[in-house]
Amino acid sequence: MANLLLTTRCVRSCPYCFAKNEMAESDPSDILSWENVIYVADFLVRSNDHHIALLGGEPTLHPQFVDMTLYLLERGFHVTVFTSGIMSDERLEQLGSYLSTFPPERIQFVCNLNNPDQTPAPKGETEKVFRFLTALGPWTTPGFNIYRTDFSLDFIFDYIARFGLQGQVRLGLSSPIANQDNLYIKKEDMKKVIDRLYGYRNRFEKLRARPSLDCGFPLCYFTDEQLGWFYRMAGPMNFGCGPAIDIKPNMDVYSCFPLSNIHKRSLFEFNSIQEVVAFYLTLHDRIRQDSPGVFEECAACIFRNEGRCAGGGVCHSIEASCP
Repeated sequence: MANLLLTTRCVRSCPYCFAKNEMAESDPSDILSWENVIYVADFLVRSNDHHIALLGGEPTLHPQFVDMTLYLLERGFHVTVFTSGIMSDERLEQLGSYLSTFPPERIQFVCNLNNPDQTPAPKGETEKVFRFLTALGPWTTPGFNIYRTDFSLDFIFDYIARFGLQGQVRLGLSSPIANQDNLYIKKEDMKKVIDRLYGYRNRFEKLRARPSLDCGFPLCYFTDEQLGWFYRMAGPMNFGCGPAIDIKPNMDVYSCFPLSNIHKRSLFEFNSIQEVVAFYLTLHDRIRQDSPGVFEECAACIFRNEGRCAGGGVCHSIEASCP
Protein backbone atom coordinates (compact mmCIF):
# COMPACT_ATOMS: atom_id res chain seq x y z
CA MET A 1 0.00 0.00 0.00
CA ALA A 2 1.36 3.41 -0.97
CA ASN A 3 0.99 6.52 1.17
CA LEU A 4 -0.03 9.52 -0.93
CA LEU A 5 0.55 12.98 0.53
CA LEU A 6 -2.18 15.36 -0.55
CA THR A 7 -0.37 18.29 1.04
CA THR A 8 2.59 18.85 3.33
CA ARG A 9 0.74 21.52 5.32
CA CYS A 10 -0.29 20.58 8.85
CA VAL A 11 -2.57 21.94 11.57
CA ARG A 12 -0.51 20.75 14.53
CA SER A 13 3.08 20.96 15.76
CA CYS A 14 3.65 17.70 17.66
CA PRO A 15 6.93 17.50 19.61
CA TYR A 16 7.62 13.99 18.29
CA CYS A 17 6.73 14.74 14.66
CA PHE A 18 8.56 12.31 12.39
CA ALA A 19 7.51 14.34 9.34
CA LYS A 20 9.20 17.49 10.64
CA ASN A 21 11.64 17.62 7.74
CA GLU A 22 8.84 17.60 5.18
CA MET A 23 6.65 20.02 7.12
CA ALA A 24 9.50 22.51 7.55
CA GLU A 25 9.96 22.67 3.78
CA SER A 26 6.24 22.98 3.12
CA ASP A 27 5.02 25.52 0.61
CA PRO A 28 1.33 26.58 0.74
CA SER A 29 1.09 25.78 -2.97
CA ASP A 30 2.54 22.27 -2.49
CA ILE A 31 -0.66 20.28 -2.98
CA LEU A 32 -1.43 17.23 -5.08
CA SER A 33 -2.74 17.95 -8.57
CA TRP A 34 -5.50 16.01 -10.30
CA GLU A 35 -2.97 14.99 -12.95
CA ASN A 36 -0.79 13.36 -10.32
CA VAL A 37 -3.59 11.67 -8.36
CA ILE A 38 -4.77 10.05 -11.61
CA TYR A 39 -1.19 9.02 -12.41
CA VAL A 40 -0.78 7.40 -8.97
CA ALA A 41 -4.13 5.61 -9.30
CA ASP A 42 -3.16 4.23 -12.74
CA PHE A 43 0.29 3.28 -11.39
CA LEU A 44 -1.21 1.29 -8.52
CA VAL A 45 -3.84 -0.40 -10.70
CA ARG A 46 -1.07 -1.54 -13.06
CA SER A 47 0.73 -2.87 -9.96
CA ASN A 48 -2.44 -4.76 -8.92
CA ASP A 49 -2.45 -2.81 -5.66
CA HIS A 50 -5.90 -1.55 -4.64
CA HIS A 51 -5.05 -0.08 -1.23
CA ILE A 52 -3.99 3.51 -0.74
CA ALA A 53 -3.46 5.76 2.28
CA LEU A 54 -3.99 9.52 2.13
CA LEU A 55 -1.65 11.55 4.32
CA GLY A 56 -0.34 15.04 4.87
CA GLY A 57 0.43 17.14 6.79
CA GLU A 58 -3.29 17.16 7.23
CA PRO A 59 -4.84 15.65 4.07
CA THR A 60 -8.25 17.26 4.63
CA LEU A 61 -6.62 20.68 4.08
CA HIS A 62 -6.47 19.90 0.38
CA PRO A 63 -9.30 21.93 -1.21
CA GLN A 64 -10.36 18.91 -3.30
CA PHE A 65 -9.84 16.28 -0.63
CA VAL A 66 -13.40 14.92 -0.79
CA ASP A 67 -13.52 14.81 -4.60
CA MET A 68 -10.16 13.04 -4.81
CA THR A 69 -11.15 10.52 -2.15
CA LEU A 70 -14.44 9.81 -3.96
CA TYR A 71 -12.51 9.36 -7.21
CA LEU A 72 -10.25 6.73 -5.60
CA LEU A 73 -13.21 4.96 -4.03
CA GLU A 74 -15.07 4.88 -7.33
CA ARG A 75 -11.99 3.31 -8.94
CA GLY A 76 -12.23 0.46 -6.45
CA PHE A 77 -9.52 1.41 -3.96
CA HIS A 78 -9.72 0.73 -0.26
CA VAL A 79 -8.82 4.14 1.18
CA THR A 80 -7.27 4.86 4.58
CA VAL A 81 -7.10 8.50 5.64
CA PHE A 82 -4.61 9.53 8.31
CA THR A 83 -5.94 12.65 9.98
CA SER A 84 -5.73 14.69 13.15
CA GLY A 85 -9.51 15.11 13.07
CA ILE A 86 -8.97 18.88 13.16
CA MET A 87 -10.86 20.51 10.31
CA SER A 88 -13.43 23.14 9.49
CA ASP A 89 -17.12 22.52 10.10
CA GLU A 90 -17.69 22.74 6.33
CA ARG A 91 -15.12 20.03 5.60
CA LEU A 92 -16.49 17.80 8.36
CA GLU A 93 -19.99 18.18 6.92
CA GLN A 94 -18.65 17.12 3.51
CA LEU A 95 -17.04 14.02 5.01
CA GLY A 96 -20.27 13.10 6.77
CA SER A 97 -22.41 13.70 3.68
CA TYR A 98 -20.31 11.92 1.08
CA LEU A 99 -17.66 9.60 2.54
CA SER A 100 -19.85 8.05 5.24
CA THR A 101 -22.05 6.60 2.50
CA PHE A 102 -19.28 4.03 1.96
CA PRO A 103 -18.91 1.16 4.45
CA PRO A 104 -15.90 1.02 6.82
CA GLU A 105 -14.60 -1.86 4.69
CA ARG A 106 -14.01 0.66 1.87
CA ILE A 107 -12.88 3.75 3.72
CA GLN A 108 -11.25 4.04 7.12
CA PHE A 109 -9.90 6.97 9.08
CA VAL A 110 -6.93 6.66 11.40
CA CYS A 111 -7.19 9.58 13.80
CA ASN A 112 -3.79 10.37 15.29
CA LEU A 113 -4.64 11.37 18.84
CA ASN A 114 -2.53 13.22 21.39
CA ASN A 115 -3.19 12.94 25.10
CA PRO A 116 -4.73 16.33 25.98
CA ASP A 117 -3.03 16.30 29.39
CA GLN A 118 0.45 15.21 28.33
CA THR A 119 0.54 17.00 24.96
CA PRO A 120 -1.52 20.15 25.54
CA ALA A 121 -3.40 21.46 22.52
CA PRO A 122 -4.33 25.03 21.58
CA LYS A 123 -7.73 26.23 22.74
CA GLY A 124 -10.58 24.73 20.73
CA GLU A 125 -8.53 21.93 19.15
CA THR A 126 -9.88 19.14 21.37
CA GLU A 127 -13.46 20.22 20.66
CA LYS A 128 -12.80 19.91 16.91
CA VAL A 129 -11.43 16.40 17.41
CA PHE A 130 -14.55 15.50 19.41
CA ARG A 131 -16.79 16.76 16.59
CA PHE A 132 -14.90 14.59 14.10
CA LEU A 133 -15.12 11.49 16.30
CA THR A 134 -18.82 12.09 16.93
CA ALA A 135 -19.51 12.26 13.19
CA LEU A 136 -17.23 9.46 11.97
CA GLY A 137 -16.52 7.26 15.00
CA PRO A 138 -17.60 3.94 13.38
CA TRP A 139 -15.21 4.59 10.46
CA THR A 140 -12.31 5.58 12.74
CA THR A 141 -9.39 3.73 14.28
CA PRO A 142 -7.54 5.62 17.03
CA GLY A 143 -3.82 6.03 16.53
CA PHE A 144 -1.26 7.01 19.15
CA ASN A 145 2.45 7.80 18.81
CA ILE A 146 4.50 7.01 21.92
CA TYR A 147 7.24 9.54 22.55
CA ARG A 148 7.59 9.42 26.35
CA THR A 149 7.87 6.50 28.76
CA ASP A 150 5.13 7.75 31.11
CA PHE A 151 2.49 7.84 28.36
CA SER A 152 -1.15 7.27 29.23
CA LEU A 153 -3.73 5.45 27.09
CA ASP A 154 -6.68 6.01 29.40
CA PHE A 155 -8.08 8.79 27.25
CA ILE A 156 -8.11 6.52 24.16
CA PHE A 157 -10.14 3.85 25.92
CA ASP A 158 -12.56 6.57 27.02
CA TYR A 159 -12.86 7.79 23.41
CA ILE A 160 -13.52 4.25 22.12
CA ALA A 161 -16.42 3.86 24.53
CA ARG A 162 -17.72 7.39 24.13
CA PHE A 163 -17.60 7.71 20.33
CA GLY A 164 -17.97 4.08 19.22
CA LEU A 165 -14.55 3.93 17.56
CA GLN A 166 -13.31 0.78 15.88
CA GLY A 167 -11.89 -1.77 18.31
CA GLN A 168 -8.28 -1.44 17.33
CA VAL A 169 -5.60 0.92 18.63
CA ARG A 170 -2.73 1.66 16.26
CA LEU A 171 0.39 2.14 18.39
CA GLY A 172 3.58 3.61 17.02
CA LEU A 173 6.99 4.29 18.50
CA SER A 174 8.08 7.84 17.78
CA SER A 175 11.06 7.62 15.45
CA PRO A 176 14.25 9.63 15.15
CA ILE A 177 14.58 11.65 11.97
CA ALA A 178 17.92 11.25 10.22
CA ASN A 179 19.97 14.43 10.71
CA GLN A 180 17.10 16.20 12.53
CA ASP A 181 15.96 16.78 16.10
CA ASN A 182 12.66 15.51 17.50
CA LEU A 183 11.44 13.72 20.60
CA TYR A 184 11.45 9.94 20.31
CA ILE A 185 11.82 6.76 22.33
CA LYS A 186 15.48 5.92 22.88
CA LYS A 187 16.60 2.31 22.50
CA GLU A 188 17.31 2.00 26.23
CA ASP A 189 13.68 2.93 26.98
CA MET A 190 11.95 0.45 24.67
CA LYS A 191 11.53 -2.16 27.41
CA LYS A 192 9.81 0.41 29.62
CA VAL A 193 7.40 1.22 26.82
CA ILE A 194 6.53 -2.43 26.21
CA ASP A 195 5.99 -3.10 29.92
CA ARG A 196 3.75 -0.05 30.19
CA LEU A 197 1.70 -1.13 27.18
CA TYR A 198 1.26 -4.56 28.73
CA GLY A 199 0.09 -2.85 31.90
CA TYR A 200 -3.02 -1.72 30.00
CA ARG A 201 -4.07 -5.28 29.17
CA ASN A 202 -7.12 -5.18 31.46
CA ARG A 203 -8.51 -2.11 29.71
CA PHE A 204 -7.85 -3.61 26.29
CA GLU A 205 -9.65 -6.78 27.33
CA LYS A 206 -12.59 -4.94 28.86
CA LEU A 207 -13.32 -3.18 25.56
CA ARG A 208 -12.14 -6.11 23.41
CA ALA A 209 -9.81 -3.62 21.75
CA ARG A 210 -6.90 -4.94 19.69
CA PRO A 211 -3.44 -3.43 20.15
CA SER A 212 -1.82 -2.99 16.74
CA LEU A 213 1.93 -2.39 16.91
CA ASP A 214 3.59 -0.35 14.20
CA CYS A 215 7.21 -0.91 13.16
CA GLY A 216 10.17 -0.39 15.50
CA PHE A 217 9.27 -2.75 18.35
CA PRO A 218 12.05 -5.32 18.95
CA LEU A 219 10.93 -8.92 19.48
CA CYS A 220 13.57 -9.70 22.10
CA TYR A 221 12.23 -7.11 24.55
CA PHE A 222 8.89 -8.90 24.93
CA THR A 223 8.57 -11.66 27.51
CA ASP A 224 6.89 -14.91 26.49
CA GLU A 225 3.92 -13.92 28.63
CA GLN A 226 3.63 -10.58 26.86
CA LEU A 227 3.95 -12.15 23.41
CA GLY A 228 1.22 -14.65 24.30
CA TRP A 229 -1.15 -11.90 25.40
CA PHE A 230 -0.53 -9.73 22.31
CA TYR A 231 -1.04 -12.76 20.07
CA ARG A 232 -4.27 -13.67 21.84
CA MET A 233 -5.63 -10.13 21.50
CA ALA A 234 -4.39 -9.18 18.03
CA GLY A 235 -3.08 -12.29 16.28
CA PRO A 236 0.39 -12.67 14.74
CA MET A 237 2.65 -9.67 15.16
CA ASN A 238 5.08 -8.29 12.61
CA PHE A 239 8.46 -7.20 13.96
CA GLY A 240 9.76 -6.19 10.55
CA CYS A 241 10.51 -2.77 9.12
CA GLY A 242 9.56 -2.66 5.47
CA PRO A 243 9.45 0.46 3.28
CA ALA A 244 6.23 2.40 3.78
CA ILE A 245 6.55 4.21 0.41
CA ASP A 246 5.47 7.83 0.82
CA ILE A 247 4.66 9.81 -2.33
CA LYS A 248 4.76 13.61 -2.19
CA PRO A 249 2.52 15.92 -4.23
CA ASN A 250 5.42 16.54 -6.67
CA MET A 251 5.83 12.73 -7.13
CA ASP A 252 9.00 12.49 -5.02
CA VAL A 253 9.04 9.12 -3.26
CA TYR A 254 10.95 7.86 -0.23
CA SER A 255 10.98 4.93 2.15
CA CYS A 256 9.15 6.60 5.05
CA PHE A 257 8.92 9.98 6.77
CA PRO A 258 11.87 9.50 9.16
CA LEU A 259 14.08 8.62 6.16
CA SER A 260 12.66 11.27 3.83
CA ASN A 261 16.02 12.99 3.37
CA ILE A 262 17.80 9.76 2.41
CA HIS A 263 17.74 8.53 -1.22
CA LYS A 264 14.66 10.40 -2.35
CA ARG A 265 13.57 9.44 -5.89
CA SER A 266 10.82 10.30 -8.35
CA LEU A 267 7.91 7.94 -8.82
CA PHE A 268 8.37 8.45 -12.58
CA GLU A 269 11.60 6.42 -12.37
CA PHE A 270 9.65 3.23 -11.57
CA ASN A 271 7.22 1.03 -13.46
CA SER A 272 5.37 -0.49 -10.50
CA ILE A 273 4.99 -0.19 -6.75
CA GLN A 274 6.84 -3.51 -6.48
CA GLU A 275 9.87 -1.88 -8.10
CA VAL A 276 9.74 0.96 -5.58
CA VAL A 277 9.55 -1.45 -2.66
CA ALA A 278 12.41 -3.53 -4.05
CA PHE A 279 14.59 -0.43 -4.43
CA TYR A 280 14.10 0.62 -0.82
CA LEU A 281 14.43 -2.91 0.52
CA THR A 282 17.89 -3.00 -1.08
CA LEU A 283 18.67 0.35 0.53
CA HIS A 284 17.51 -0.96 3.92
CA ASP A 285 19.71 -4.03 3.50
CA ARG A 286 22.74 -1.81 2.86
CA ILE A 287 22.00 0.22 5.97
CA ARG A 288 21.60 -2.98 7.99
CA GLN A 289 25.06 -4.15 6.87
CA ASP A 290 26.59 -1.26 8.78
CA SER A 291 24.10 -1.38 11.65
CA PRO A 292 22.27 -4.73 11.88
CA GLY A 293 19.87 -3.47 14.53
CA VAL A 294 19.25 -1.15 17.40
CA PHE A 295 21.21 -3.25 19.88
CA GLU A 296 24.66 -4.83 19.73
CA GLU A 297 23.03 -8.22 20.26
CA CYS A 298 21.09 -7.84 16.98
CA ALA A 299 24.11 -8.87 14.89
CA ALA A 300 24.05 -12.41 16.31
CA CYS A 301 20.31 -12.67 17.00
CA ILE A 302 18.71 -15.80 15.52
CA PHE A 303 15.35 -14.01 15.19
CA ARG A 304 16.89 -11.24 13.11
CA ASN A 305 18.94 -13.66 11.00
CA GLU A 306 15.80 -15.70 10.27
CA GLY A 307 13.89 -12.57 9.30
CA ARG A 308 11.45 -12.78 12.20
CA CYS A 309 12.58 -9.42 13.63
CA ALA A 310 14.21 -6.44 11.95
CA GLY A 311 16.11 -5.46 15.08
CA GLY A 312 14.06 -2.30 15.53
CA GLY A 313 13.28 0.31 12.89
CA VAL A 314 15.85 1.31 10.28
CA CYS A 315 15.67 4.89 11.54
CA HIS A 316 16.50 3.68 15.07
CA SER A 317 19.39 1.64 13.67
CA ILE A 318 20.84 4.73 11.97
CA GLU A 319 20.50 6.68 15.22
CA ALA A 320 22.12 3.84 17.18
CA SER A 321 25.13 3.77 14.86
CA CYS A 322 25.81 7.50 15.24
CA PRO A 323 28.30 8.60 17.89
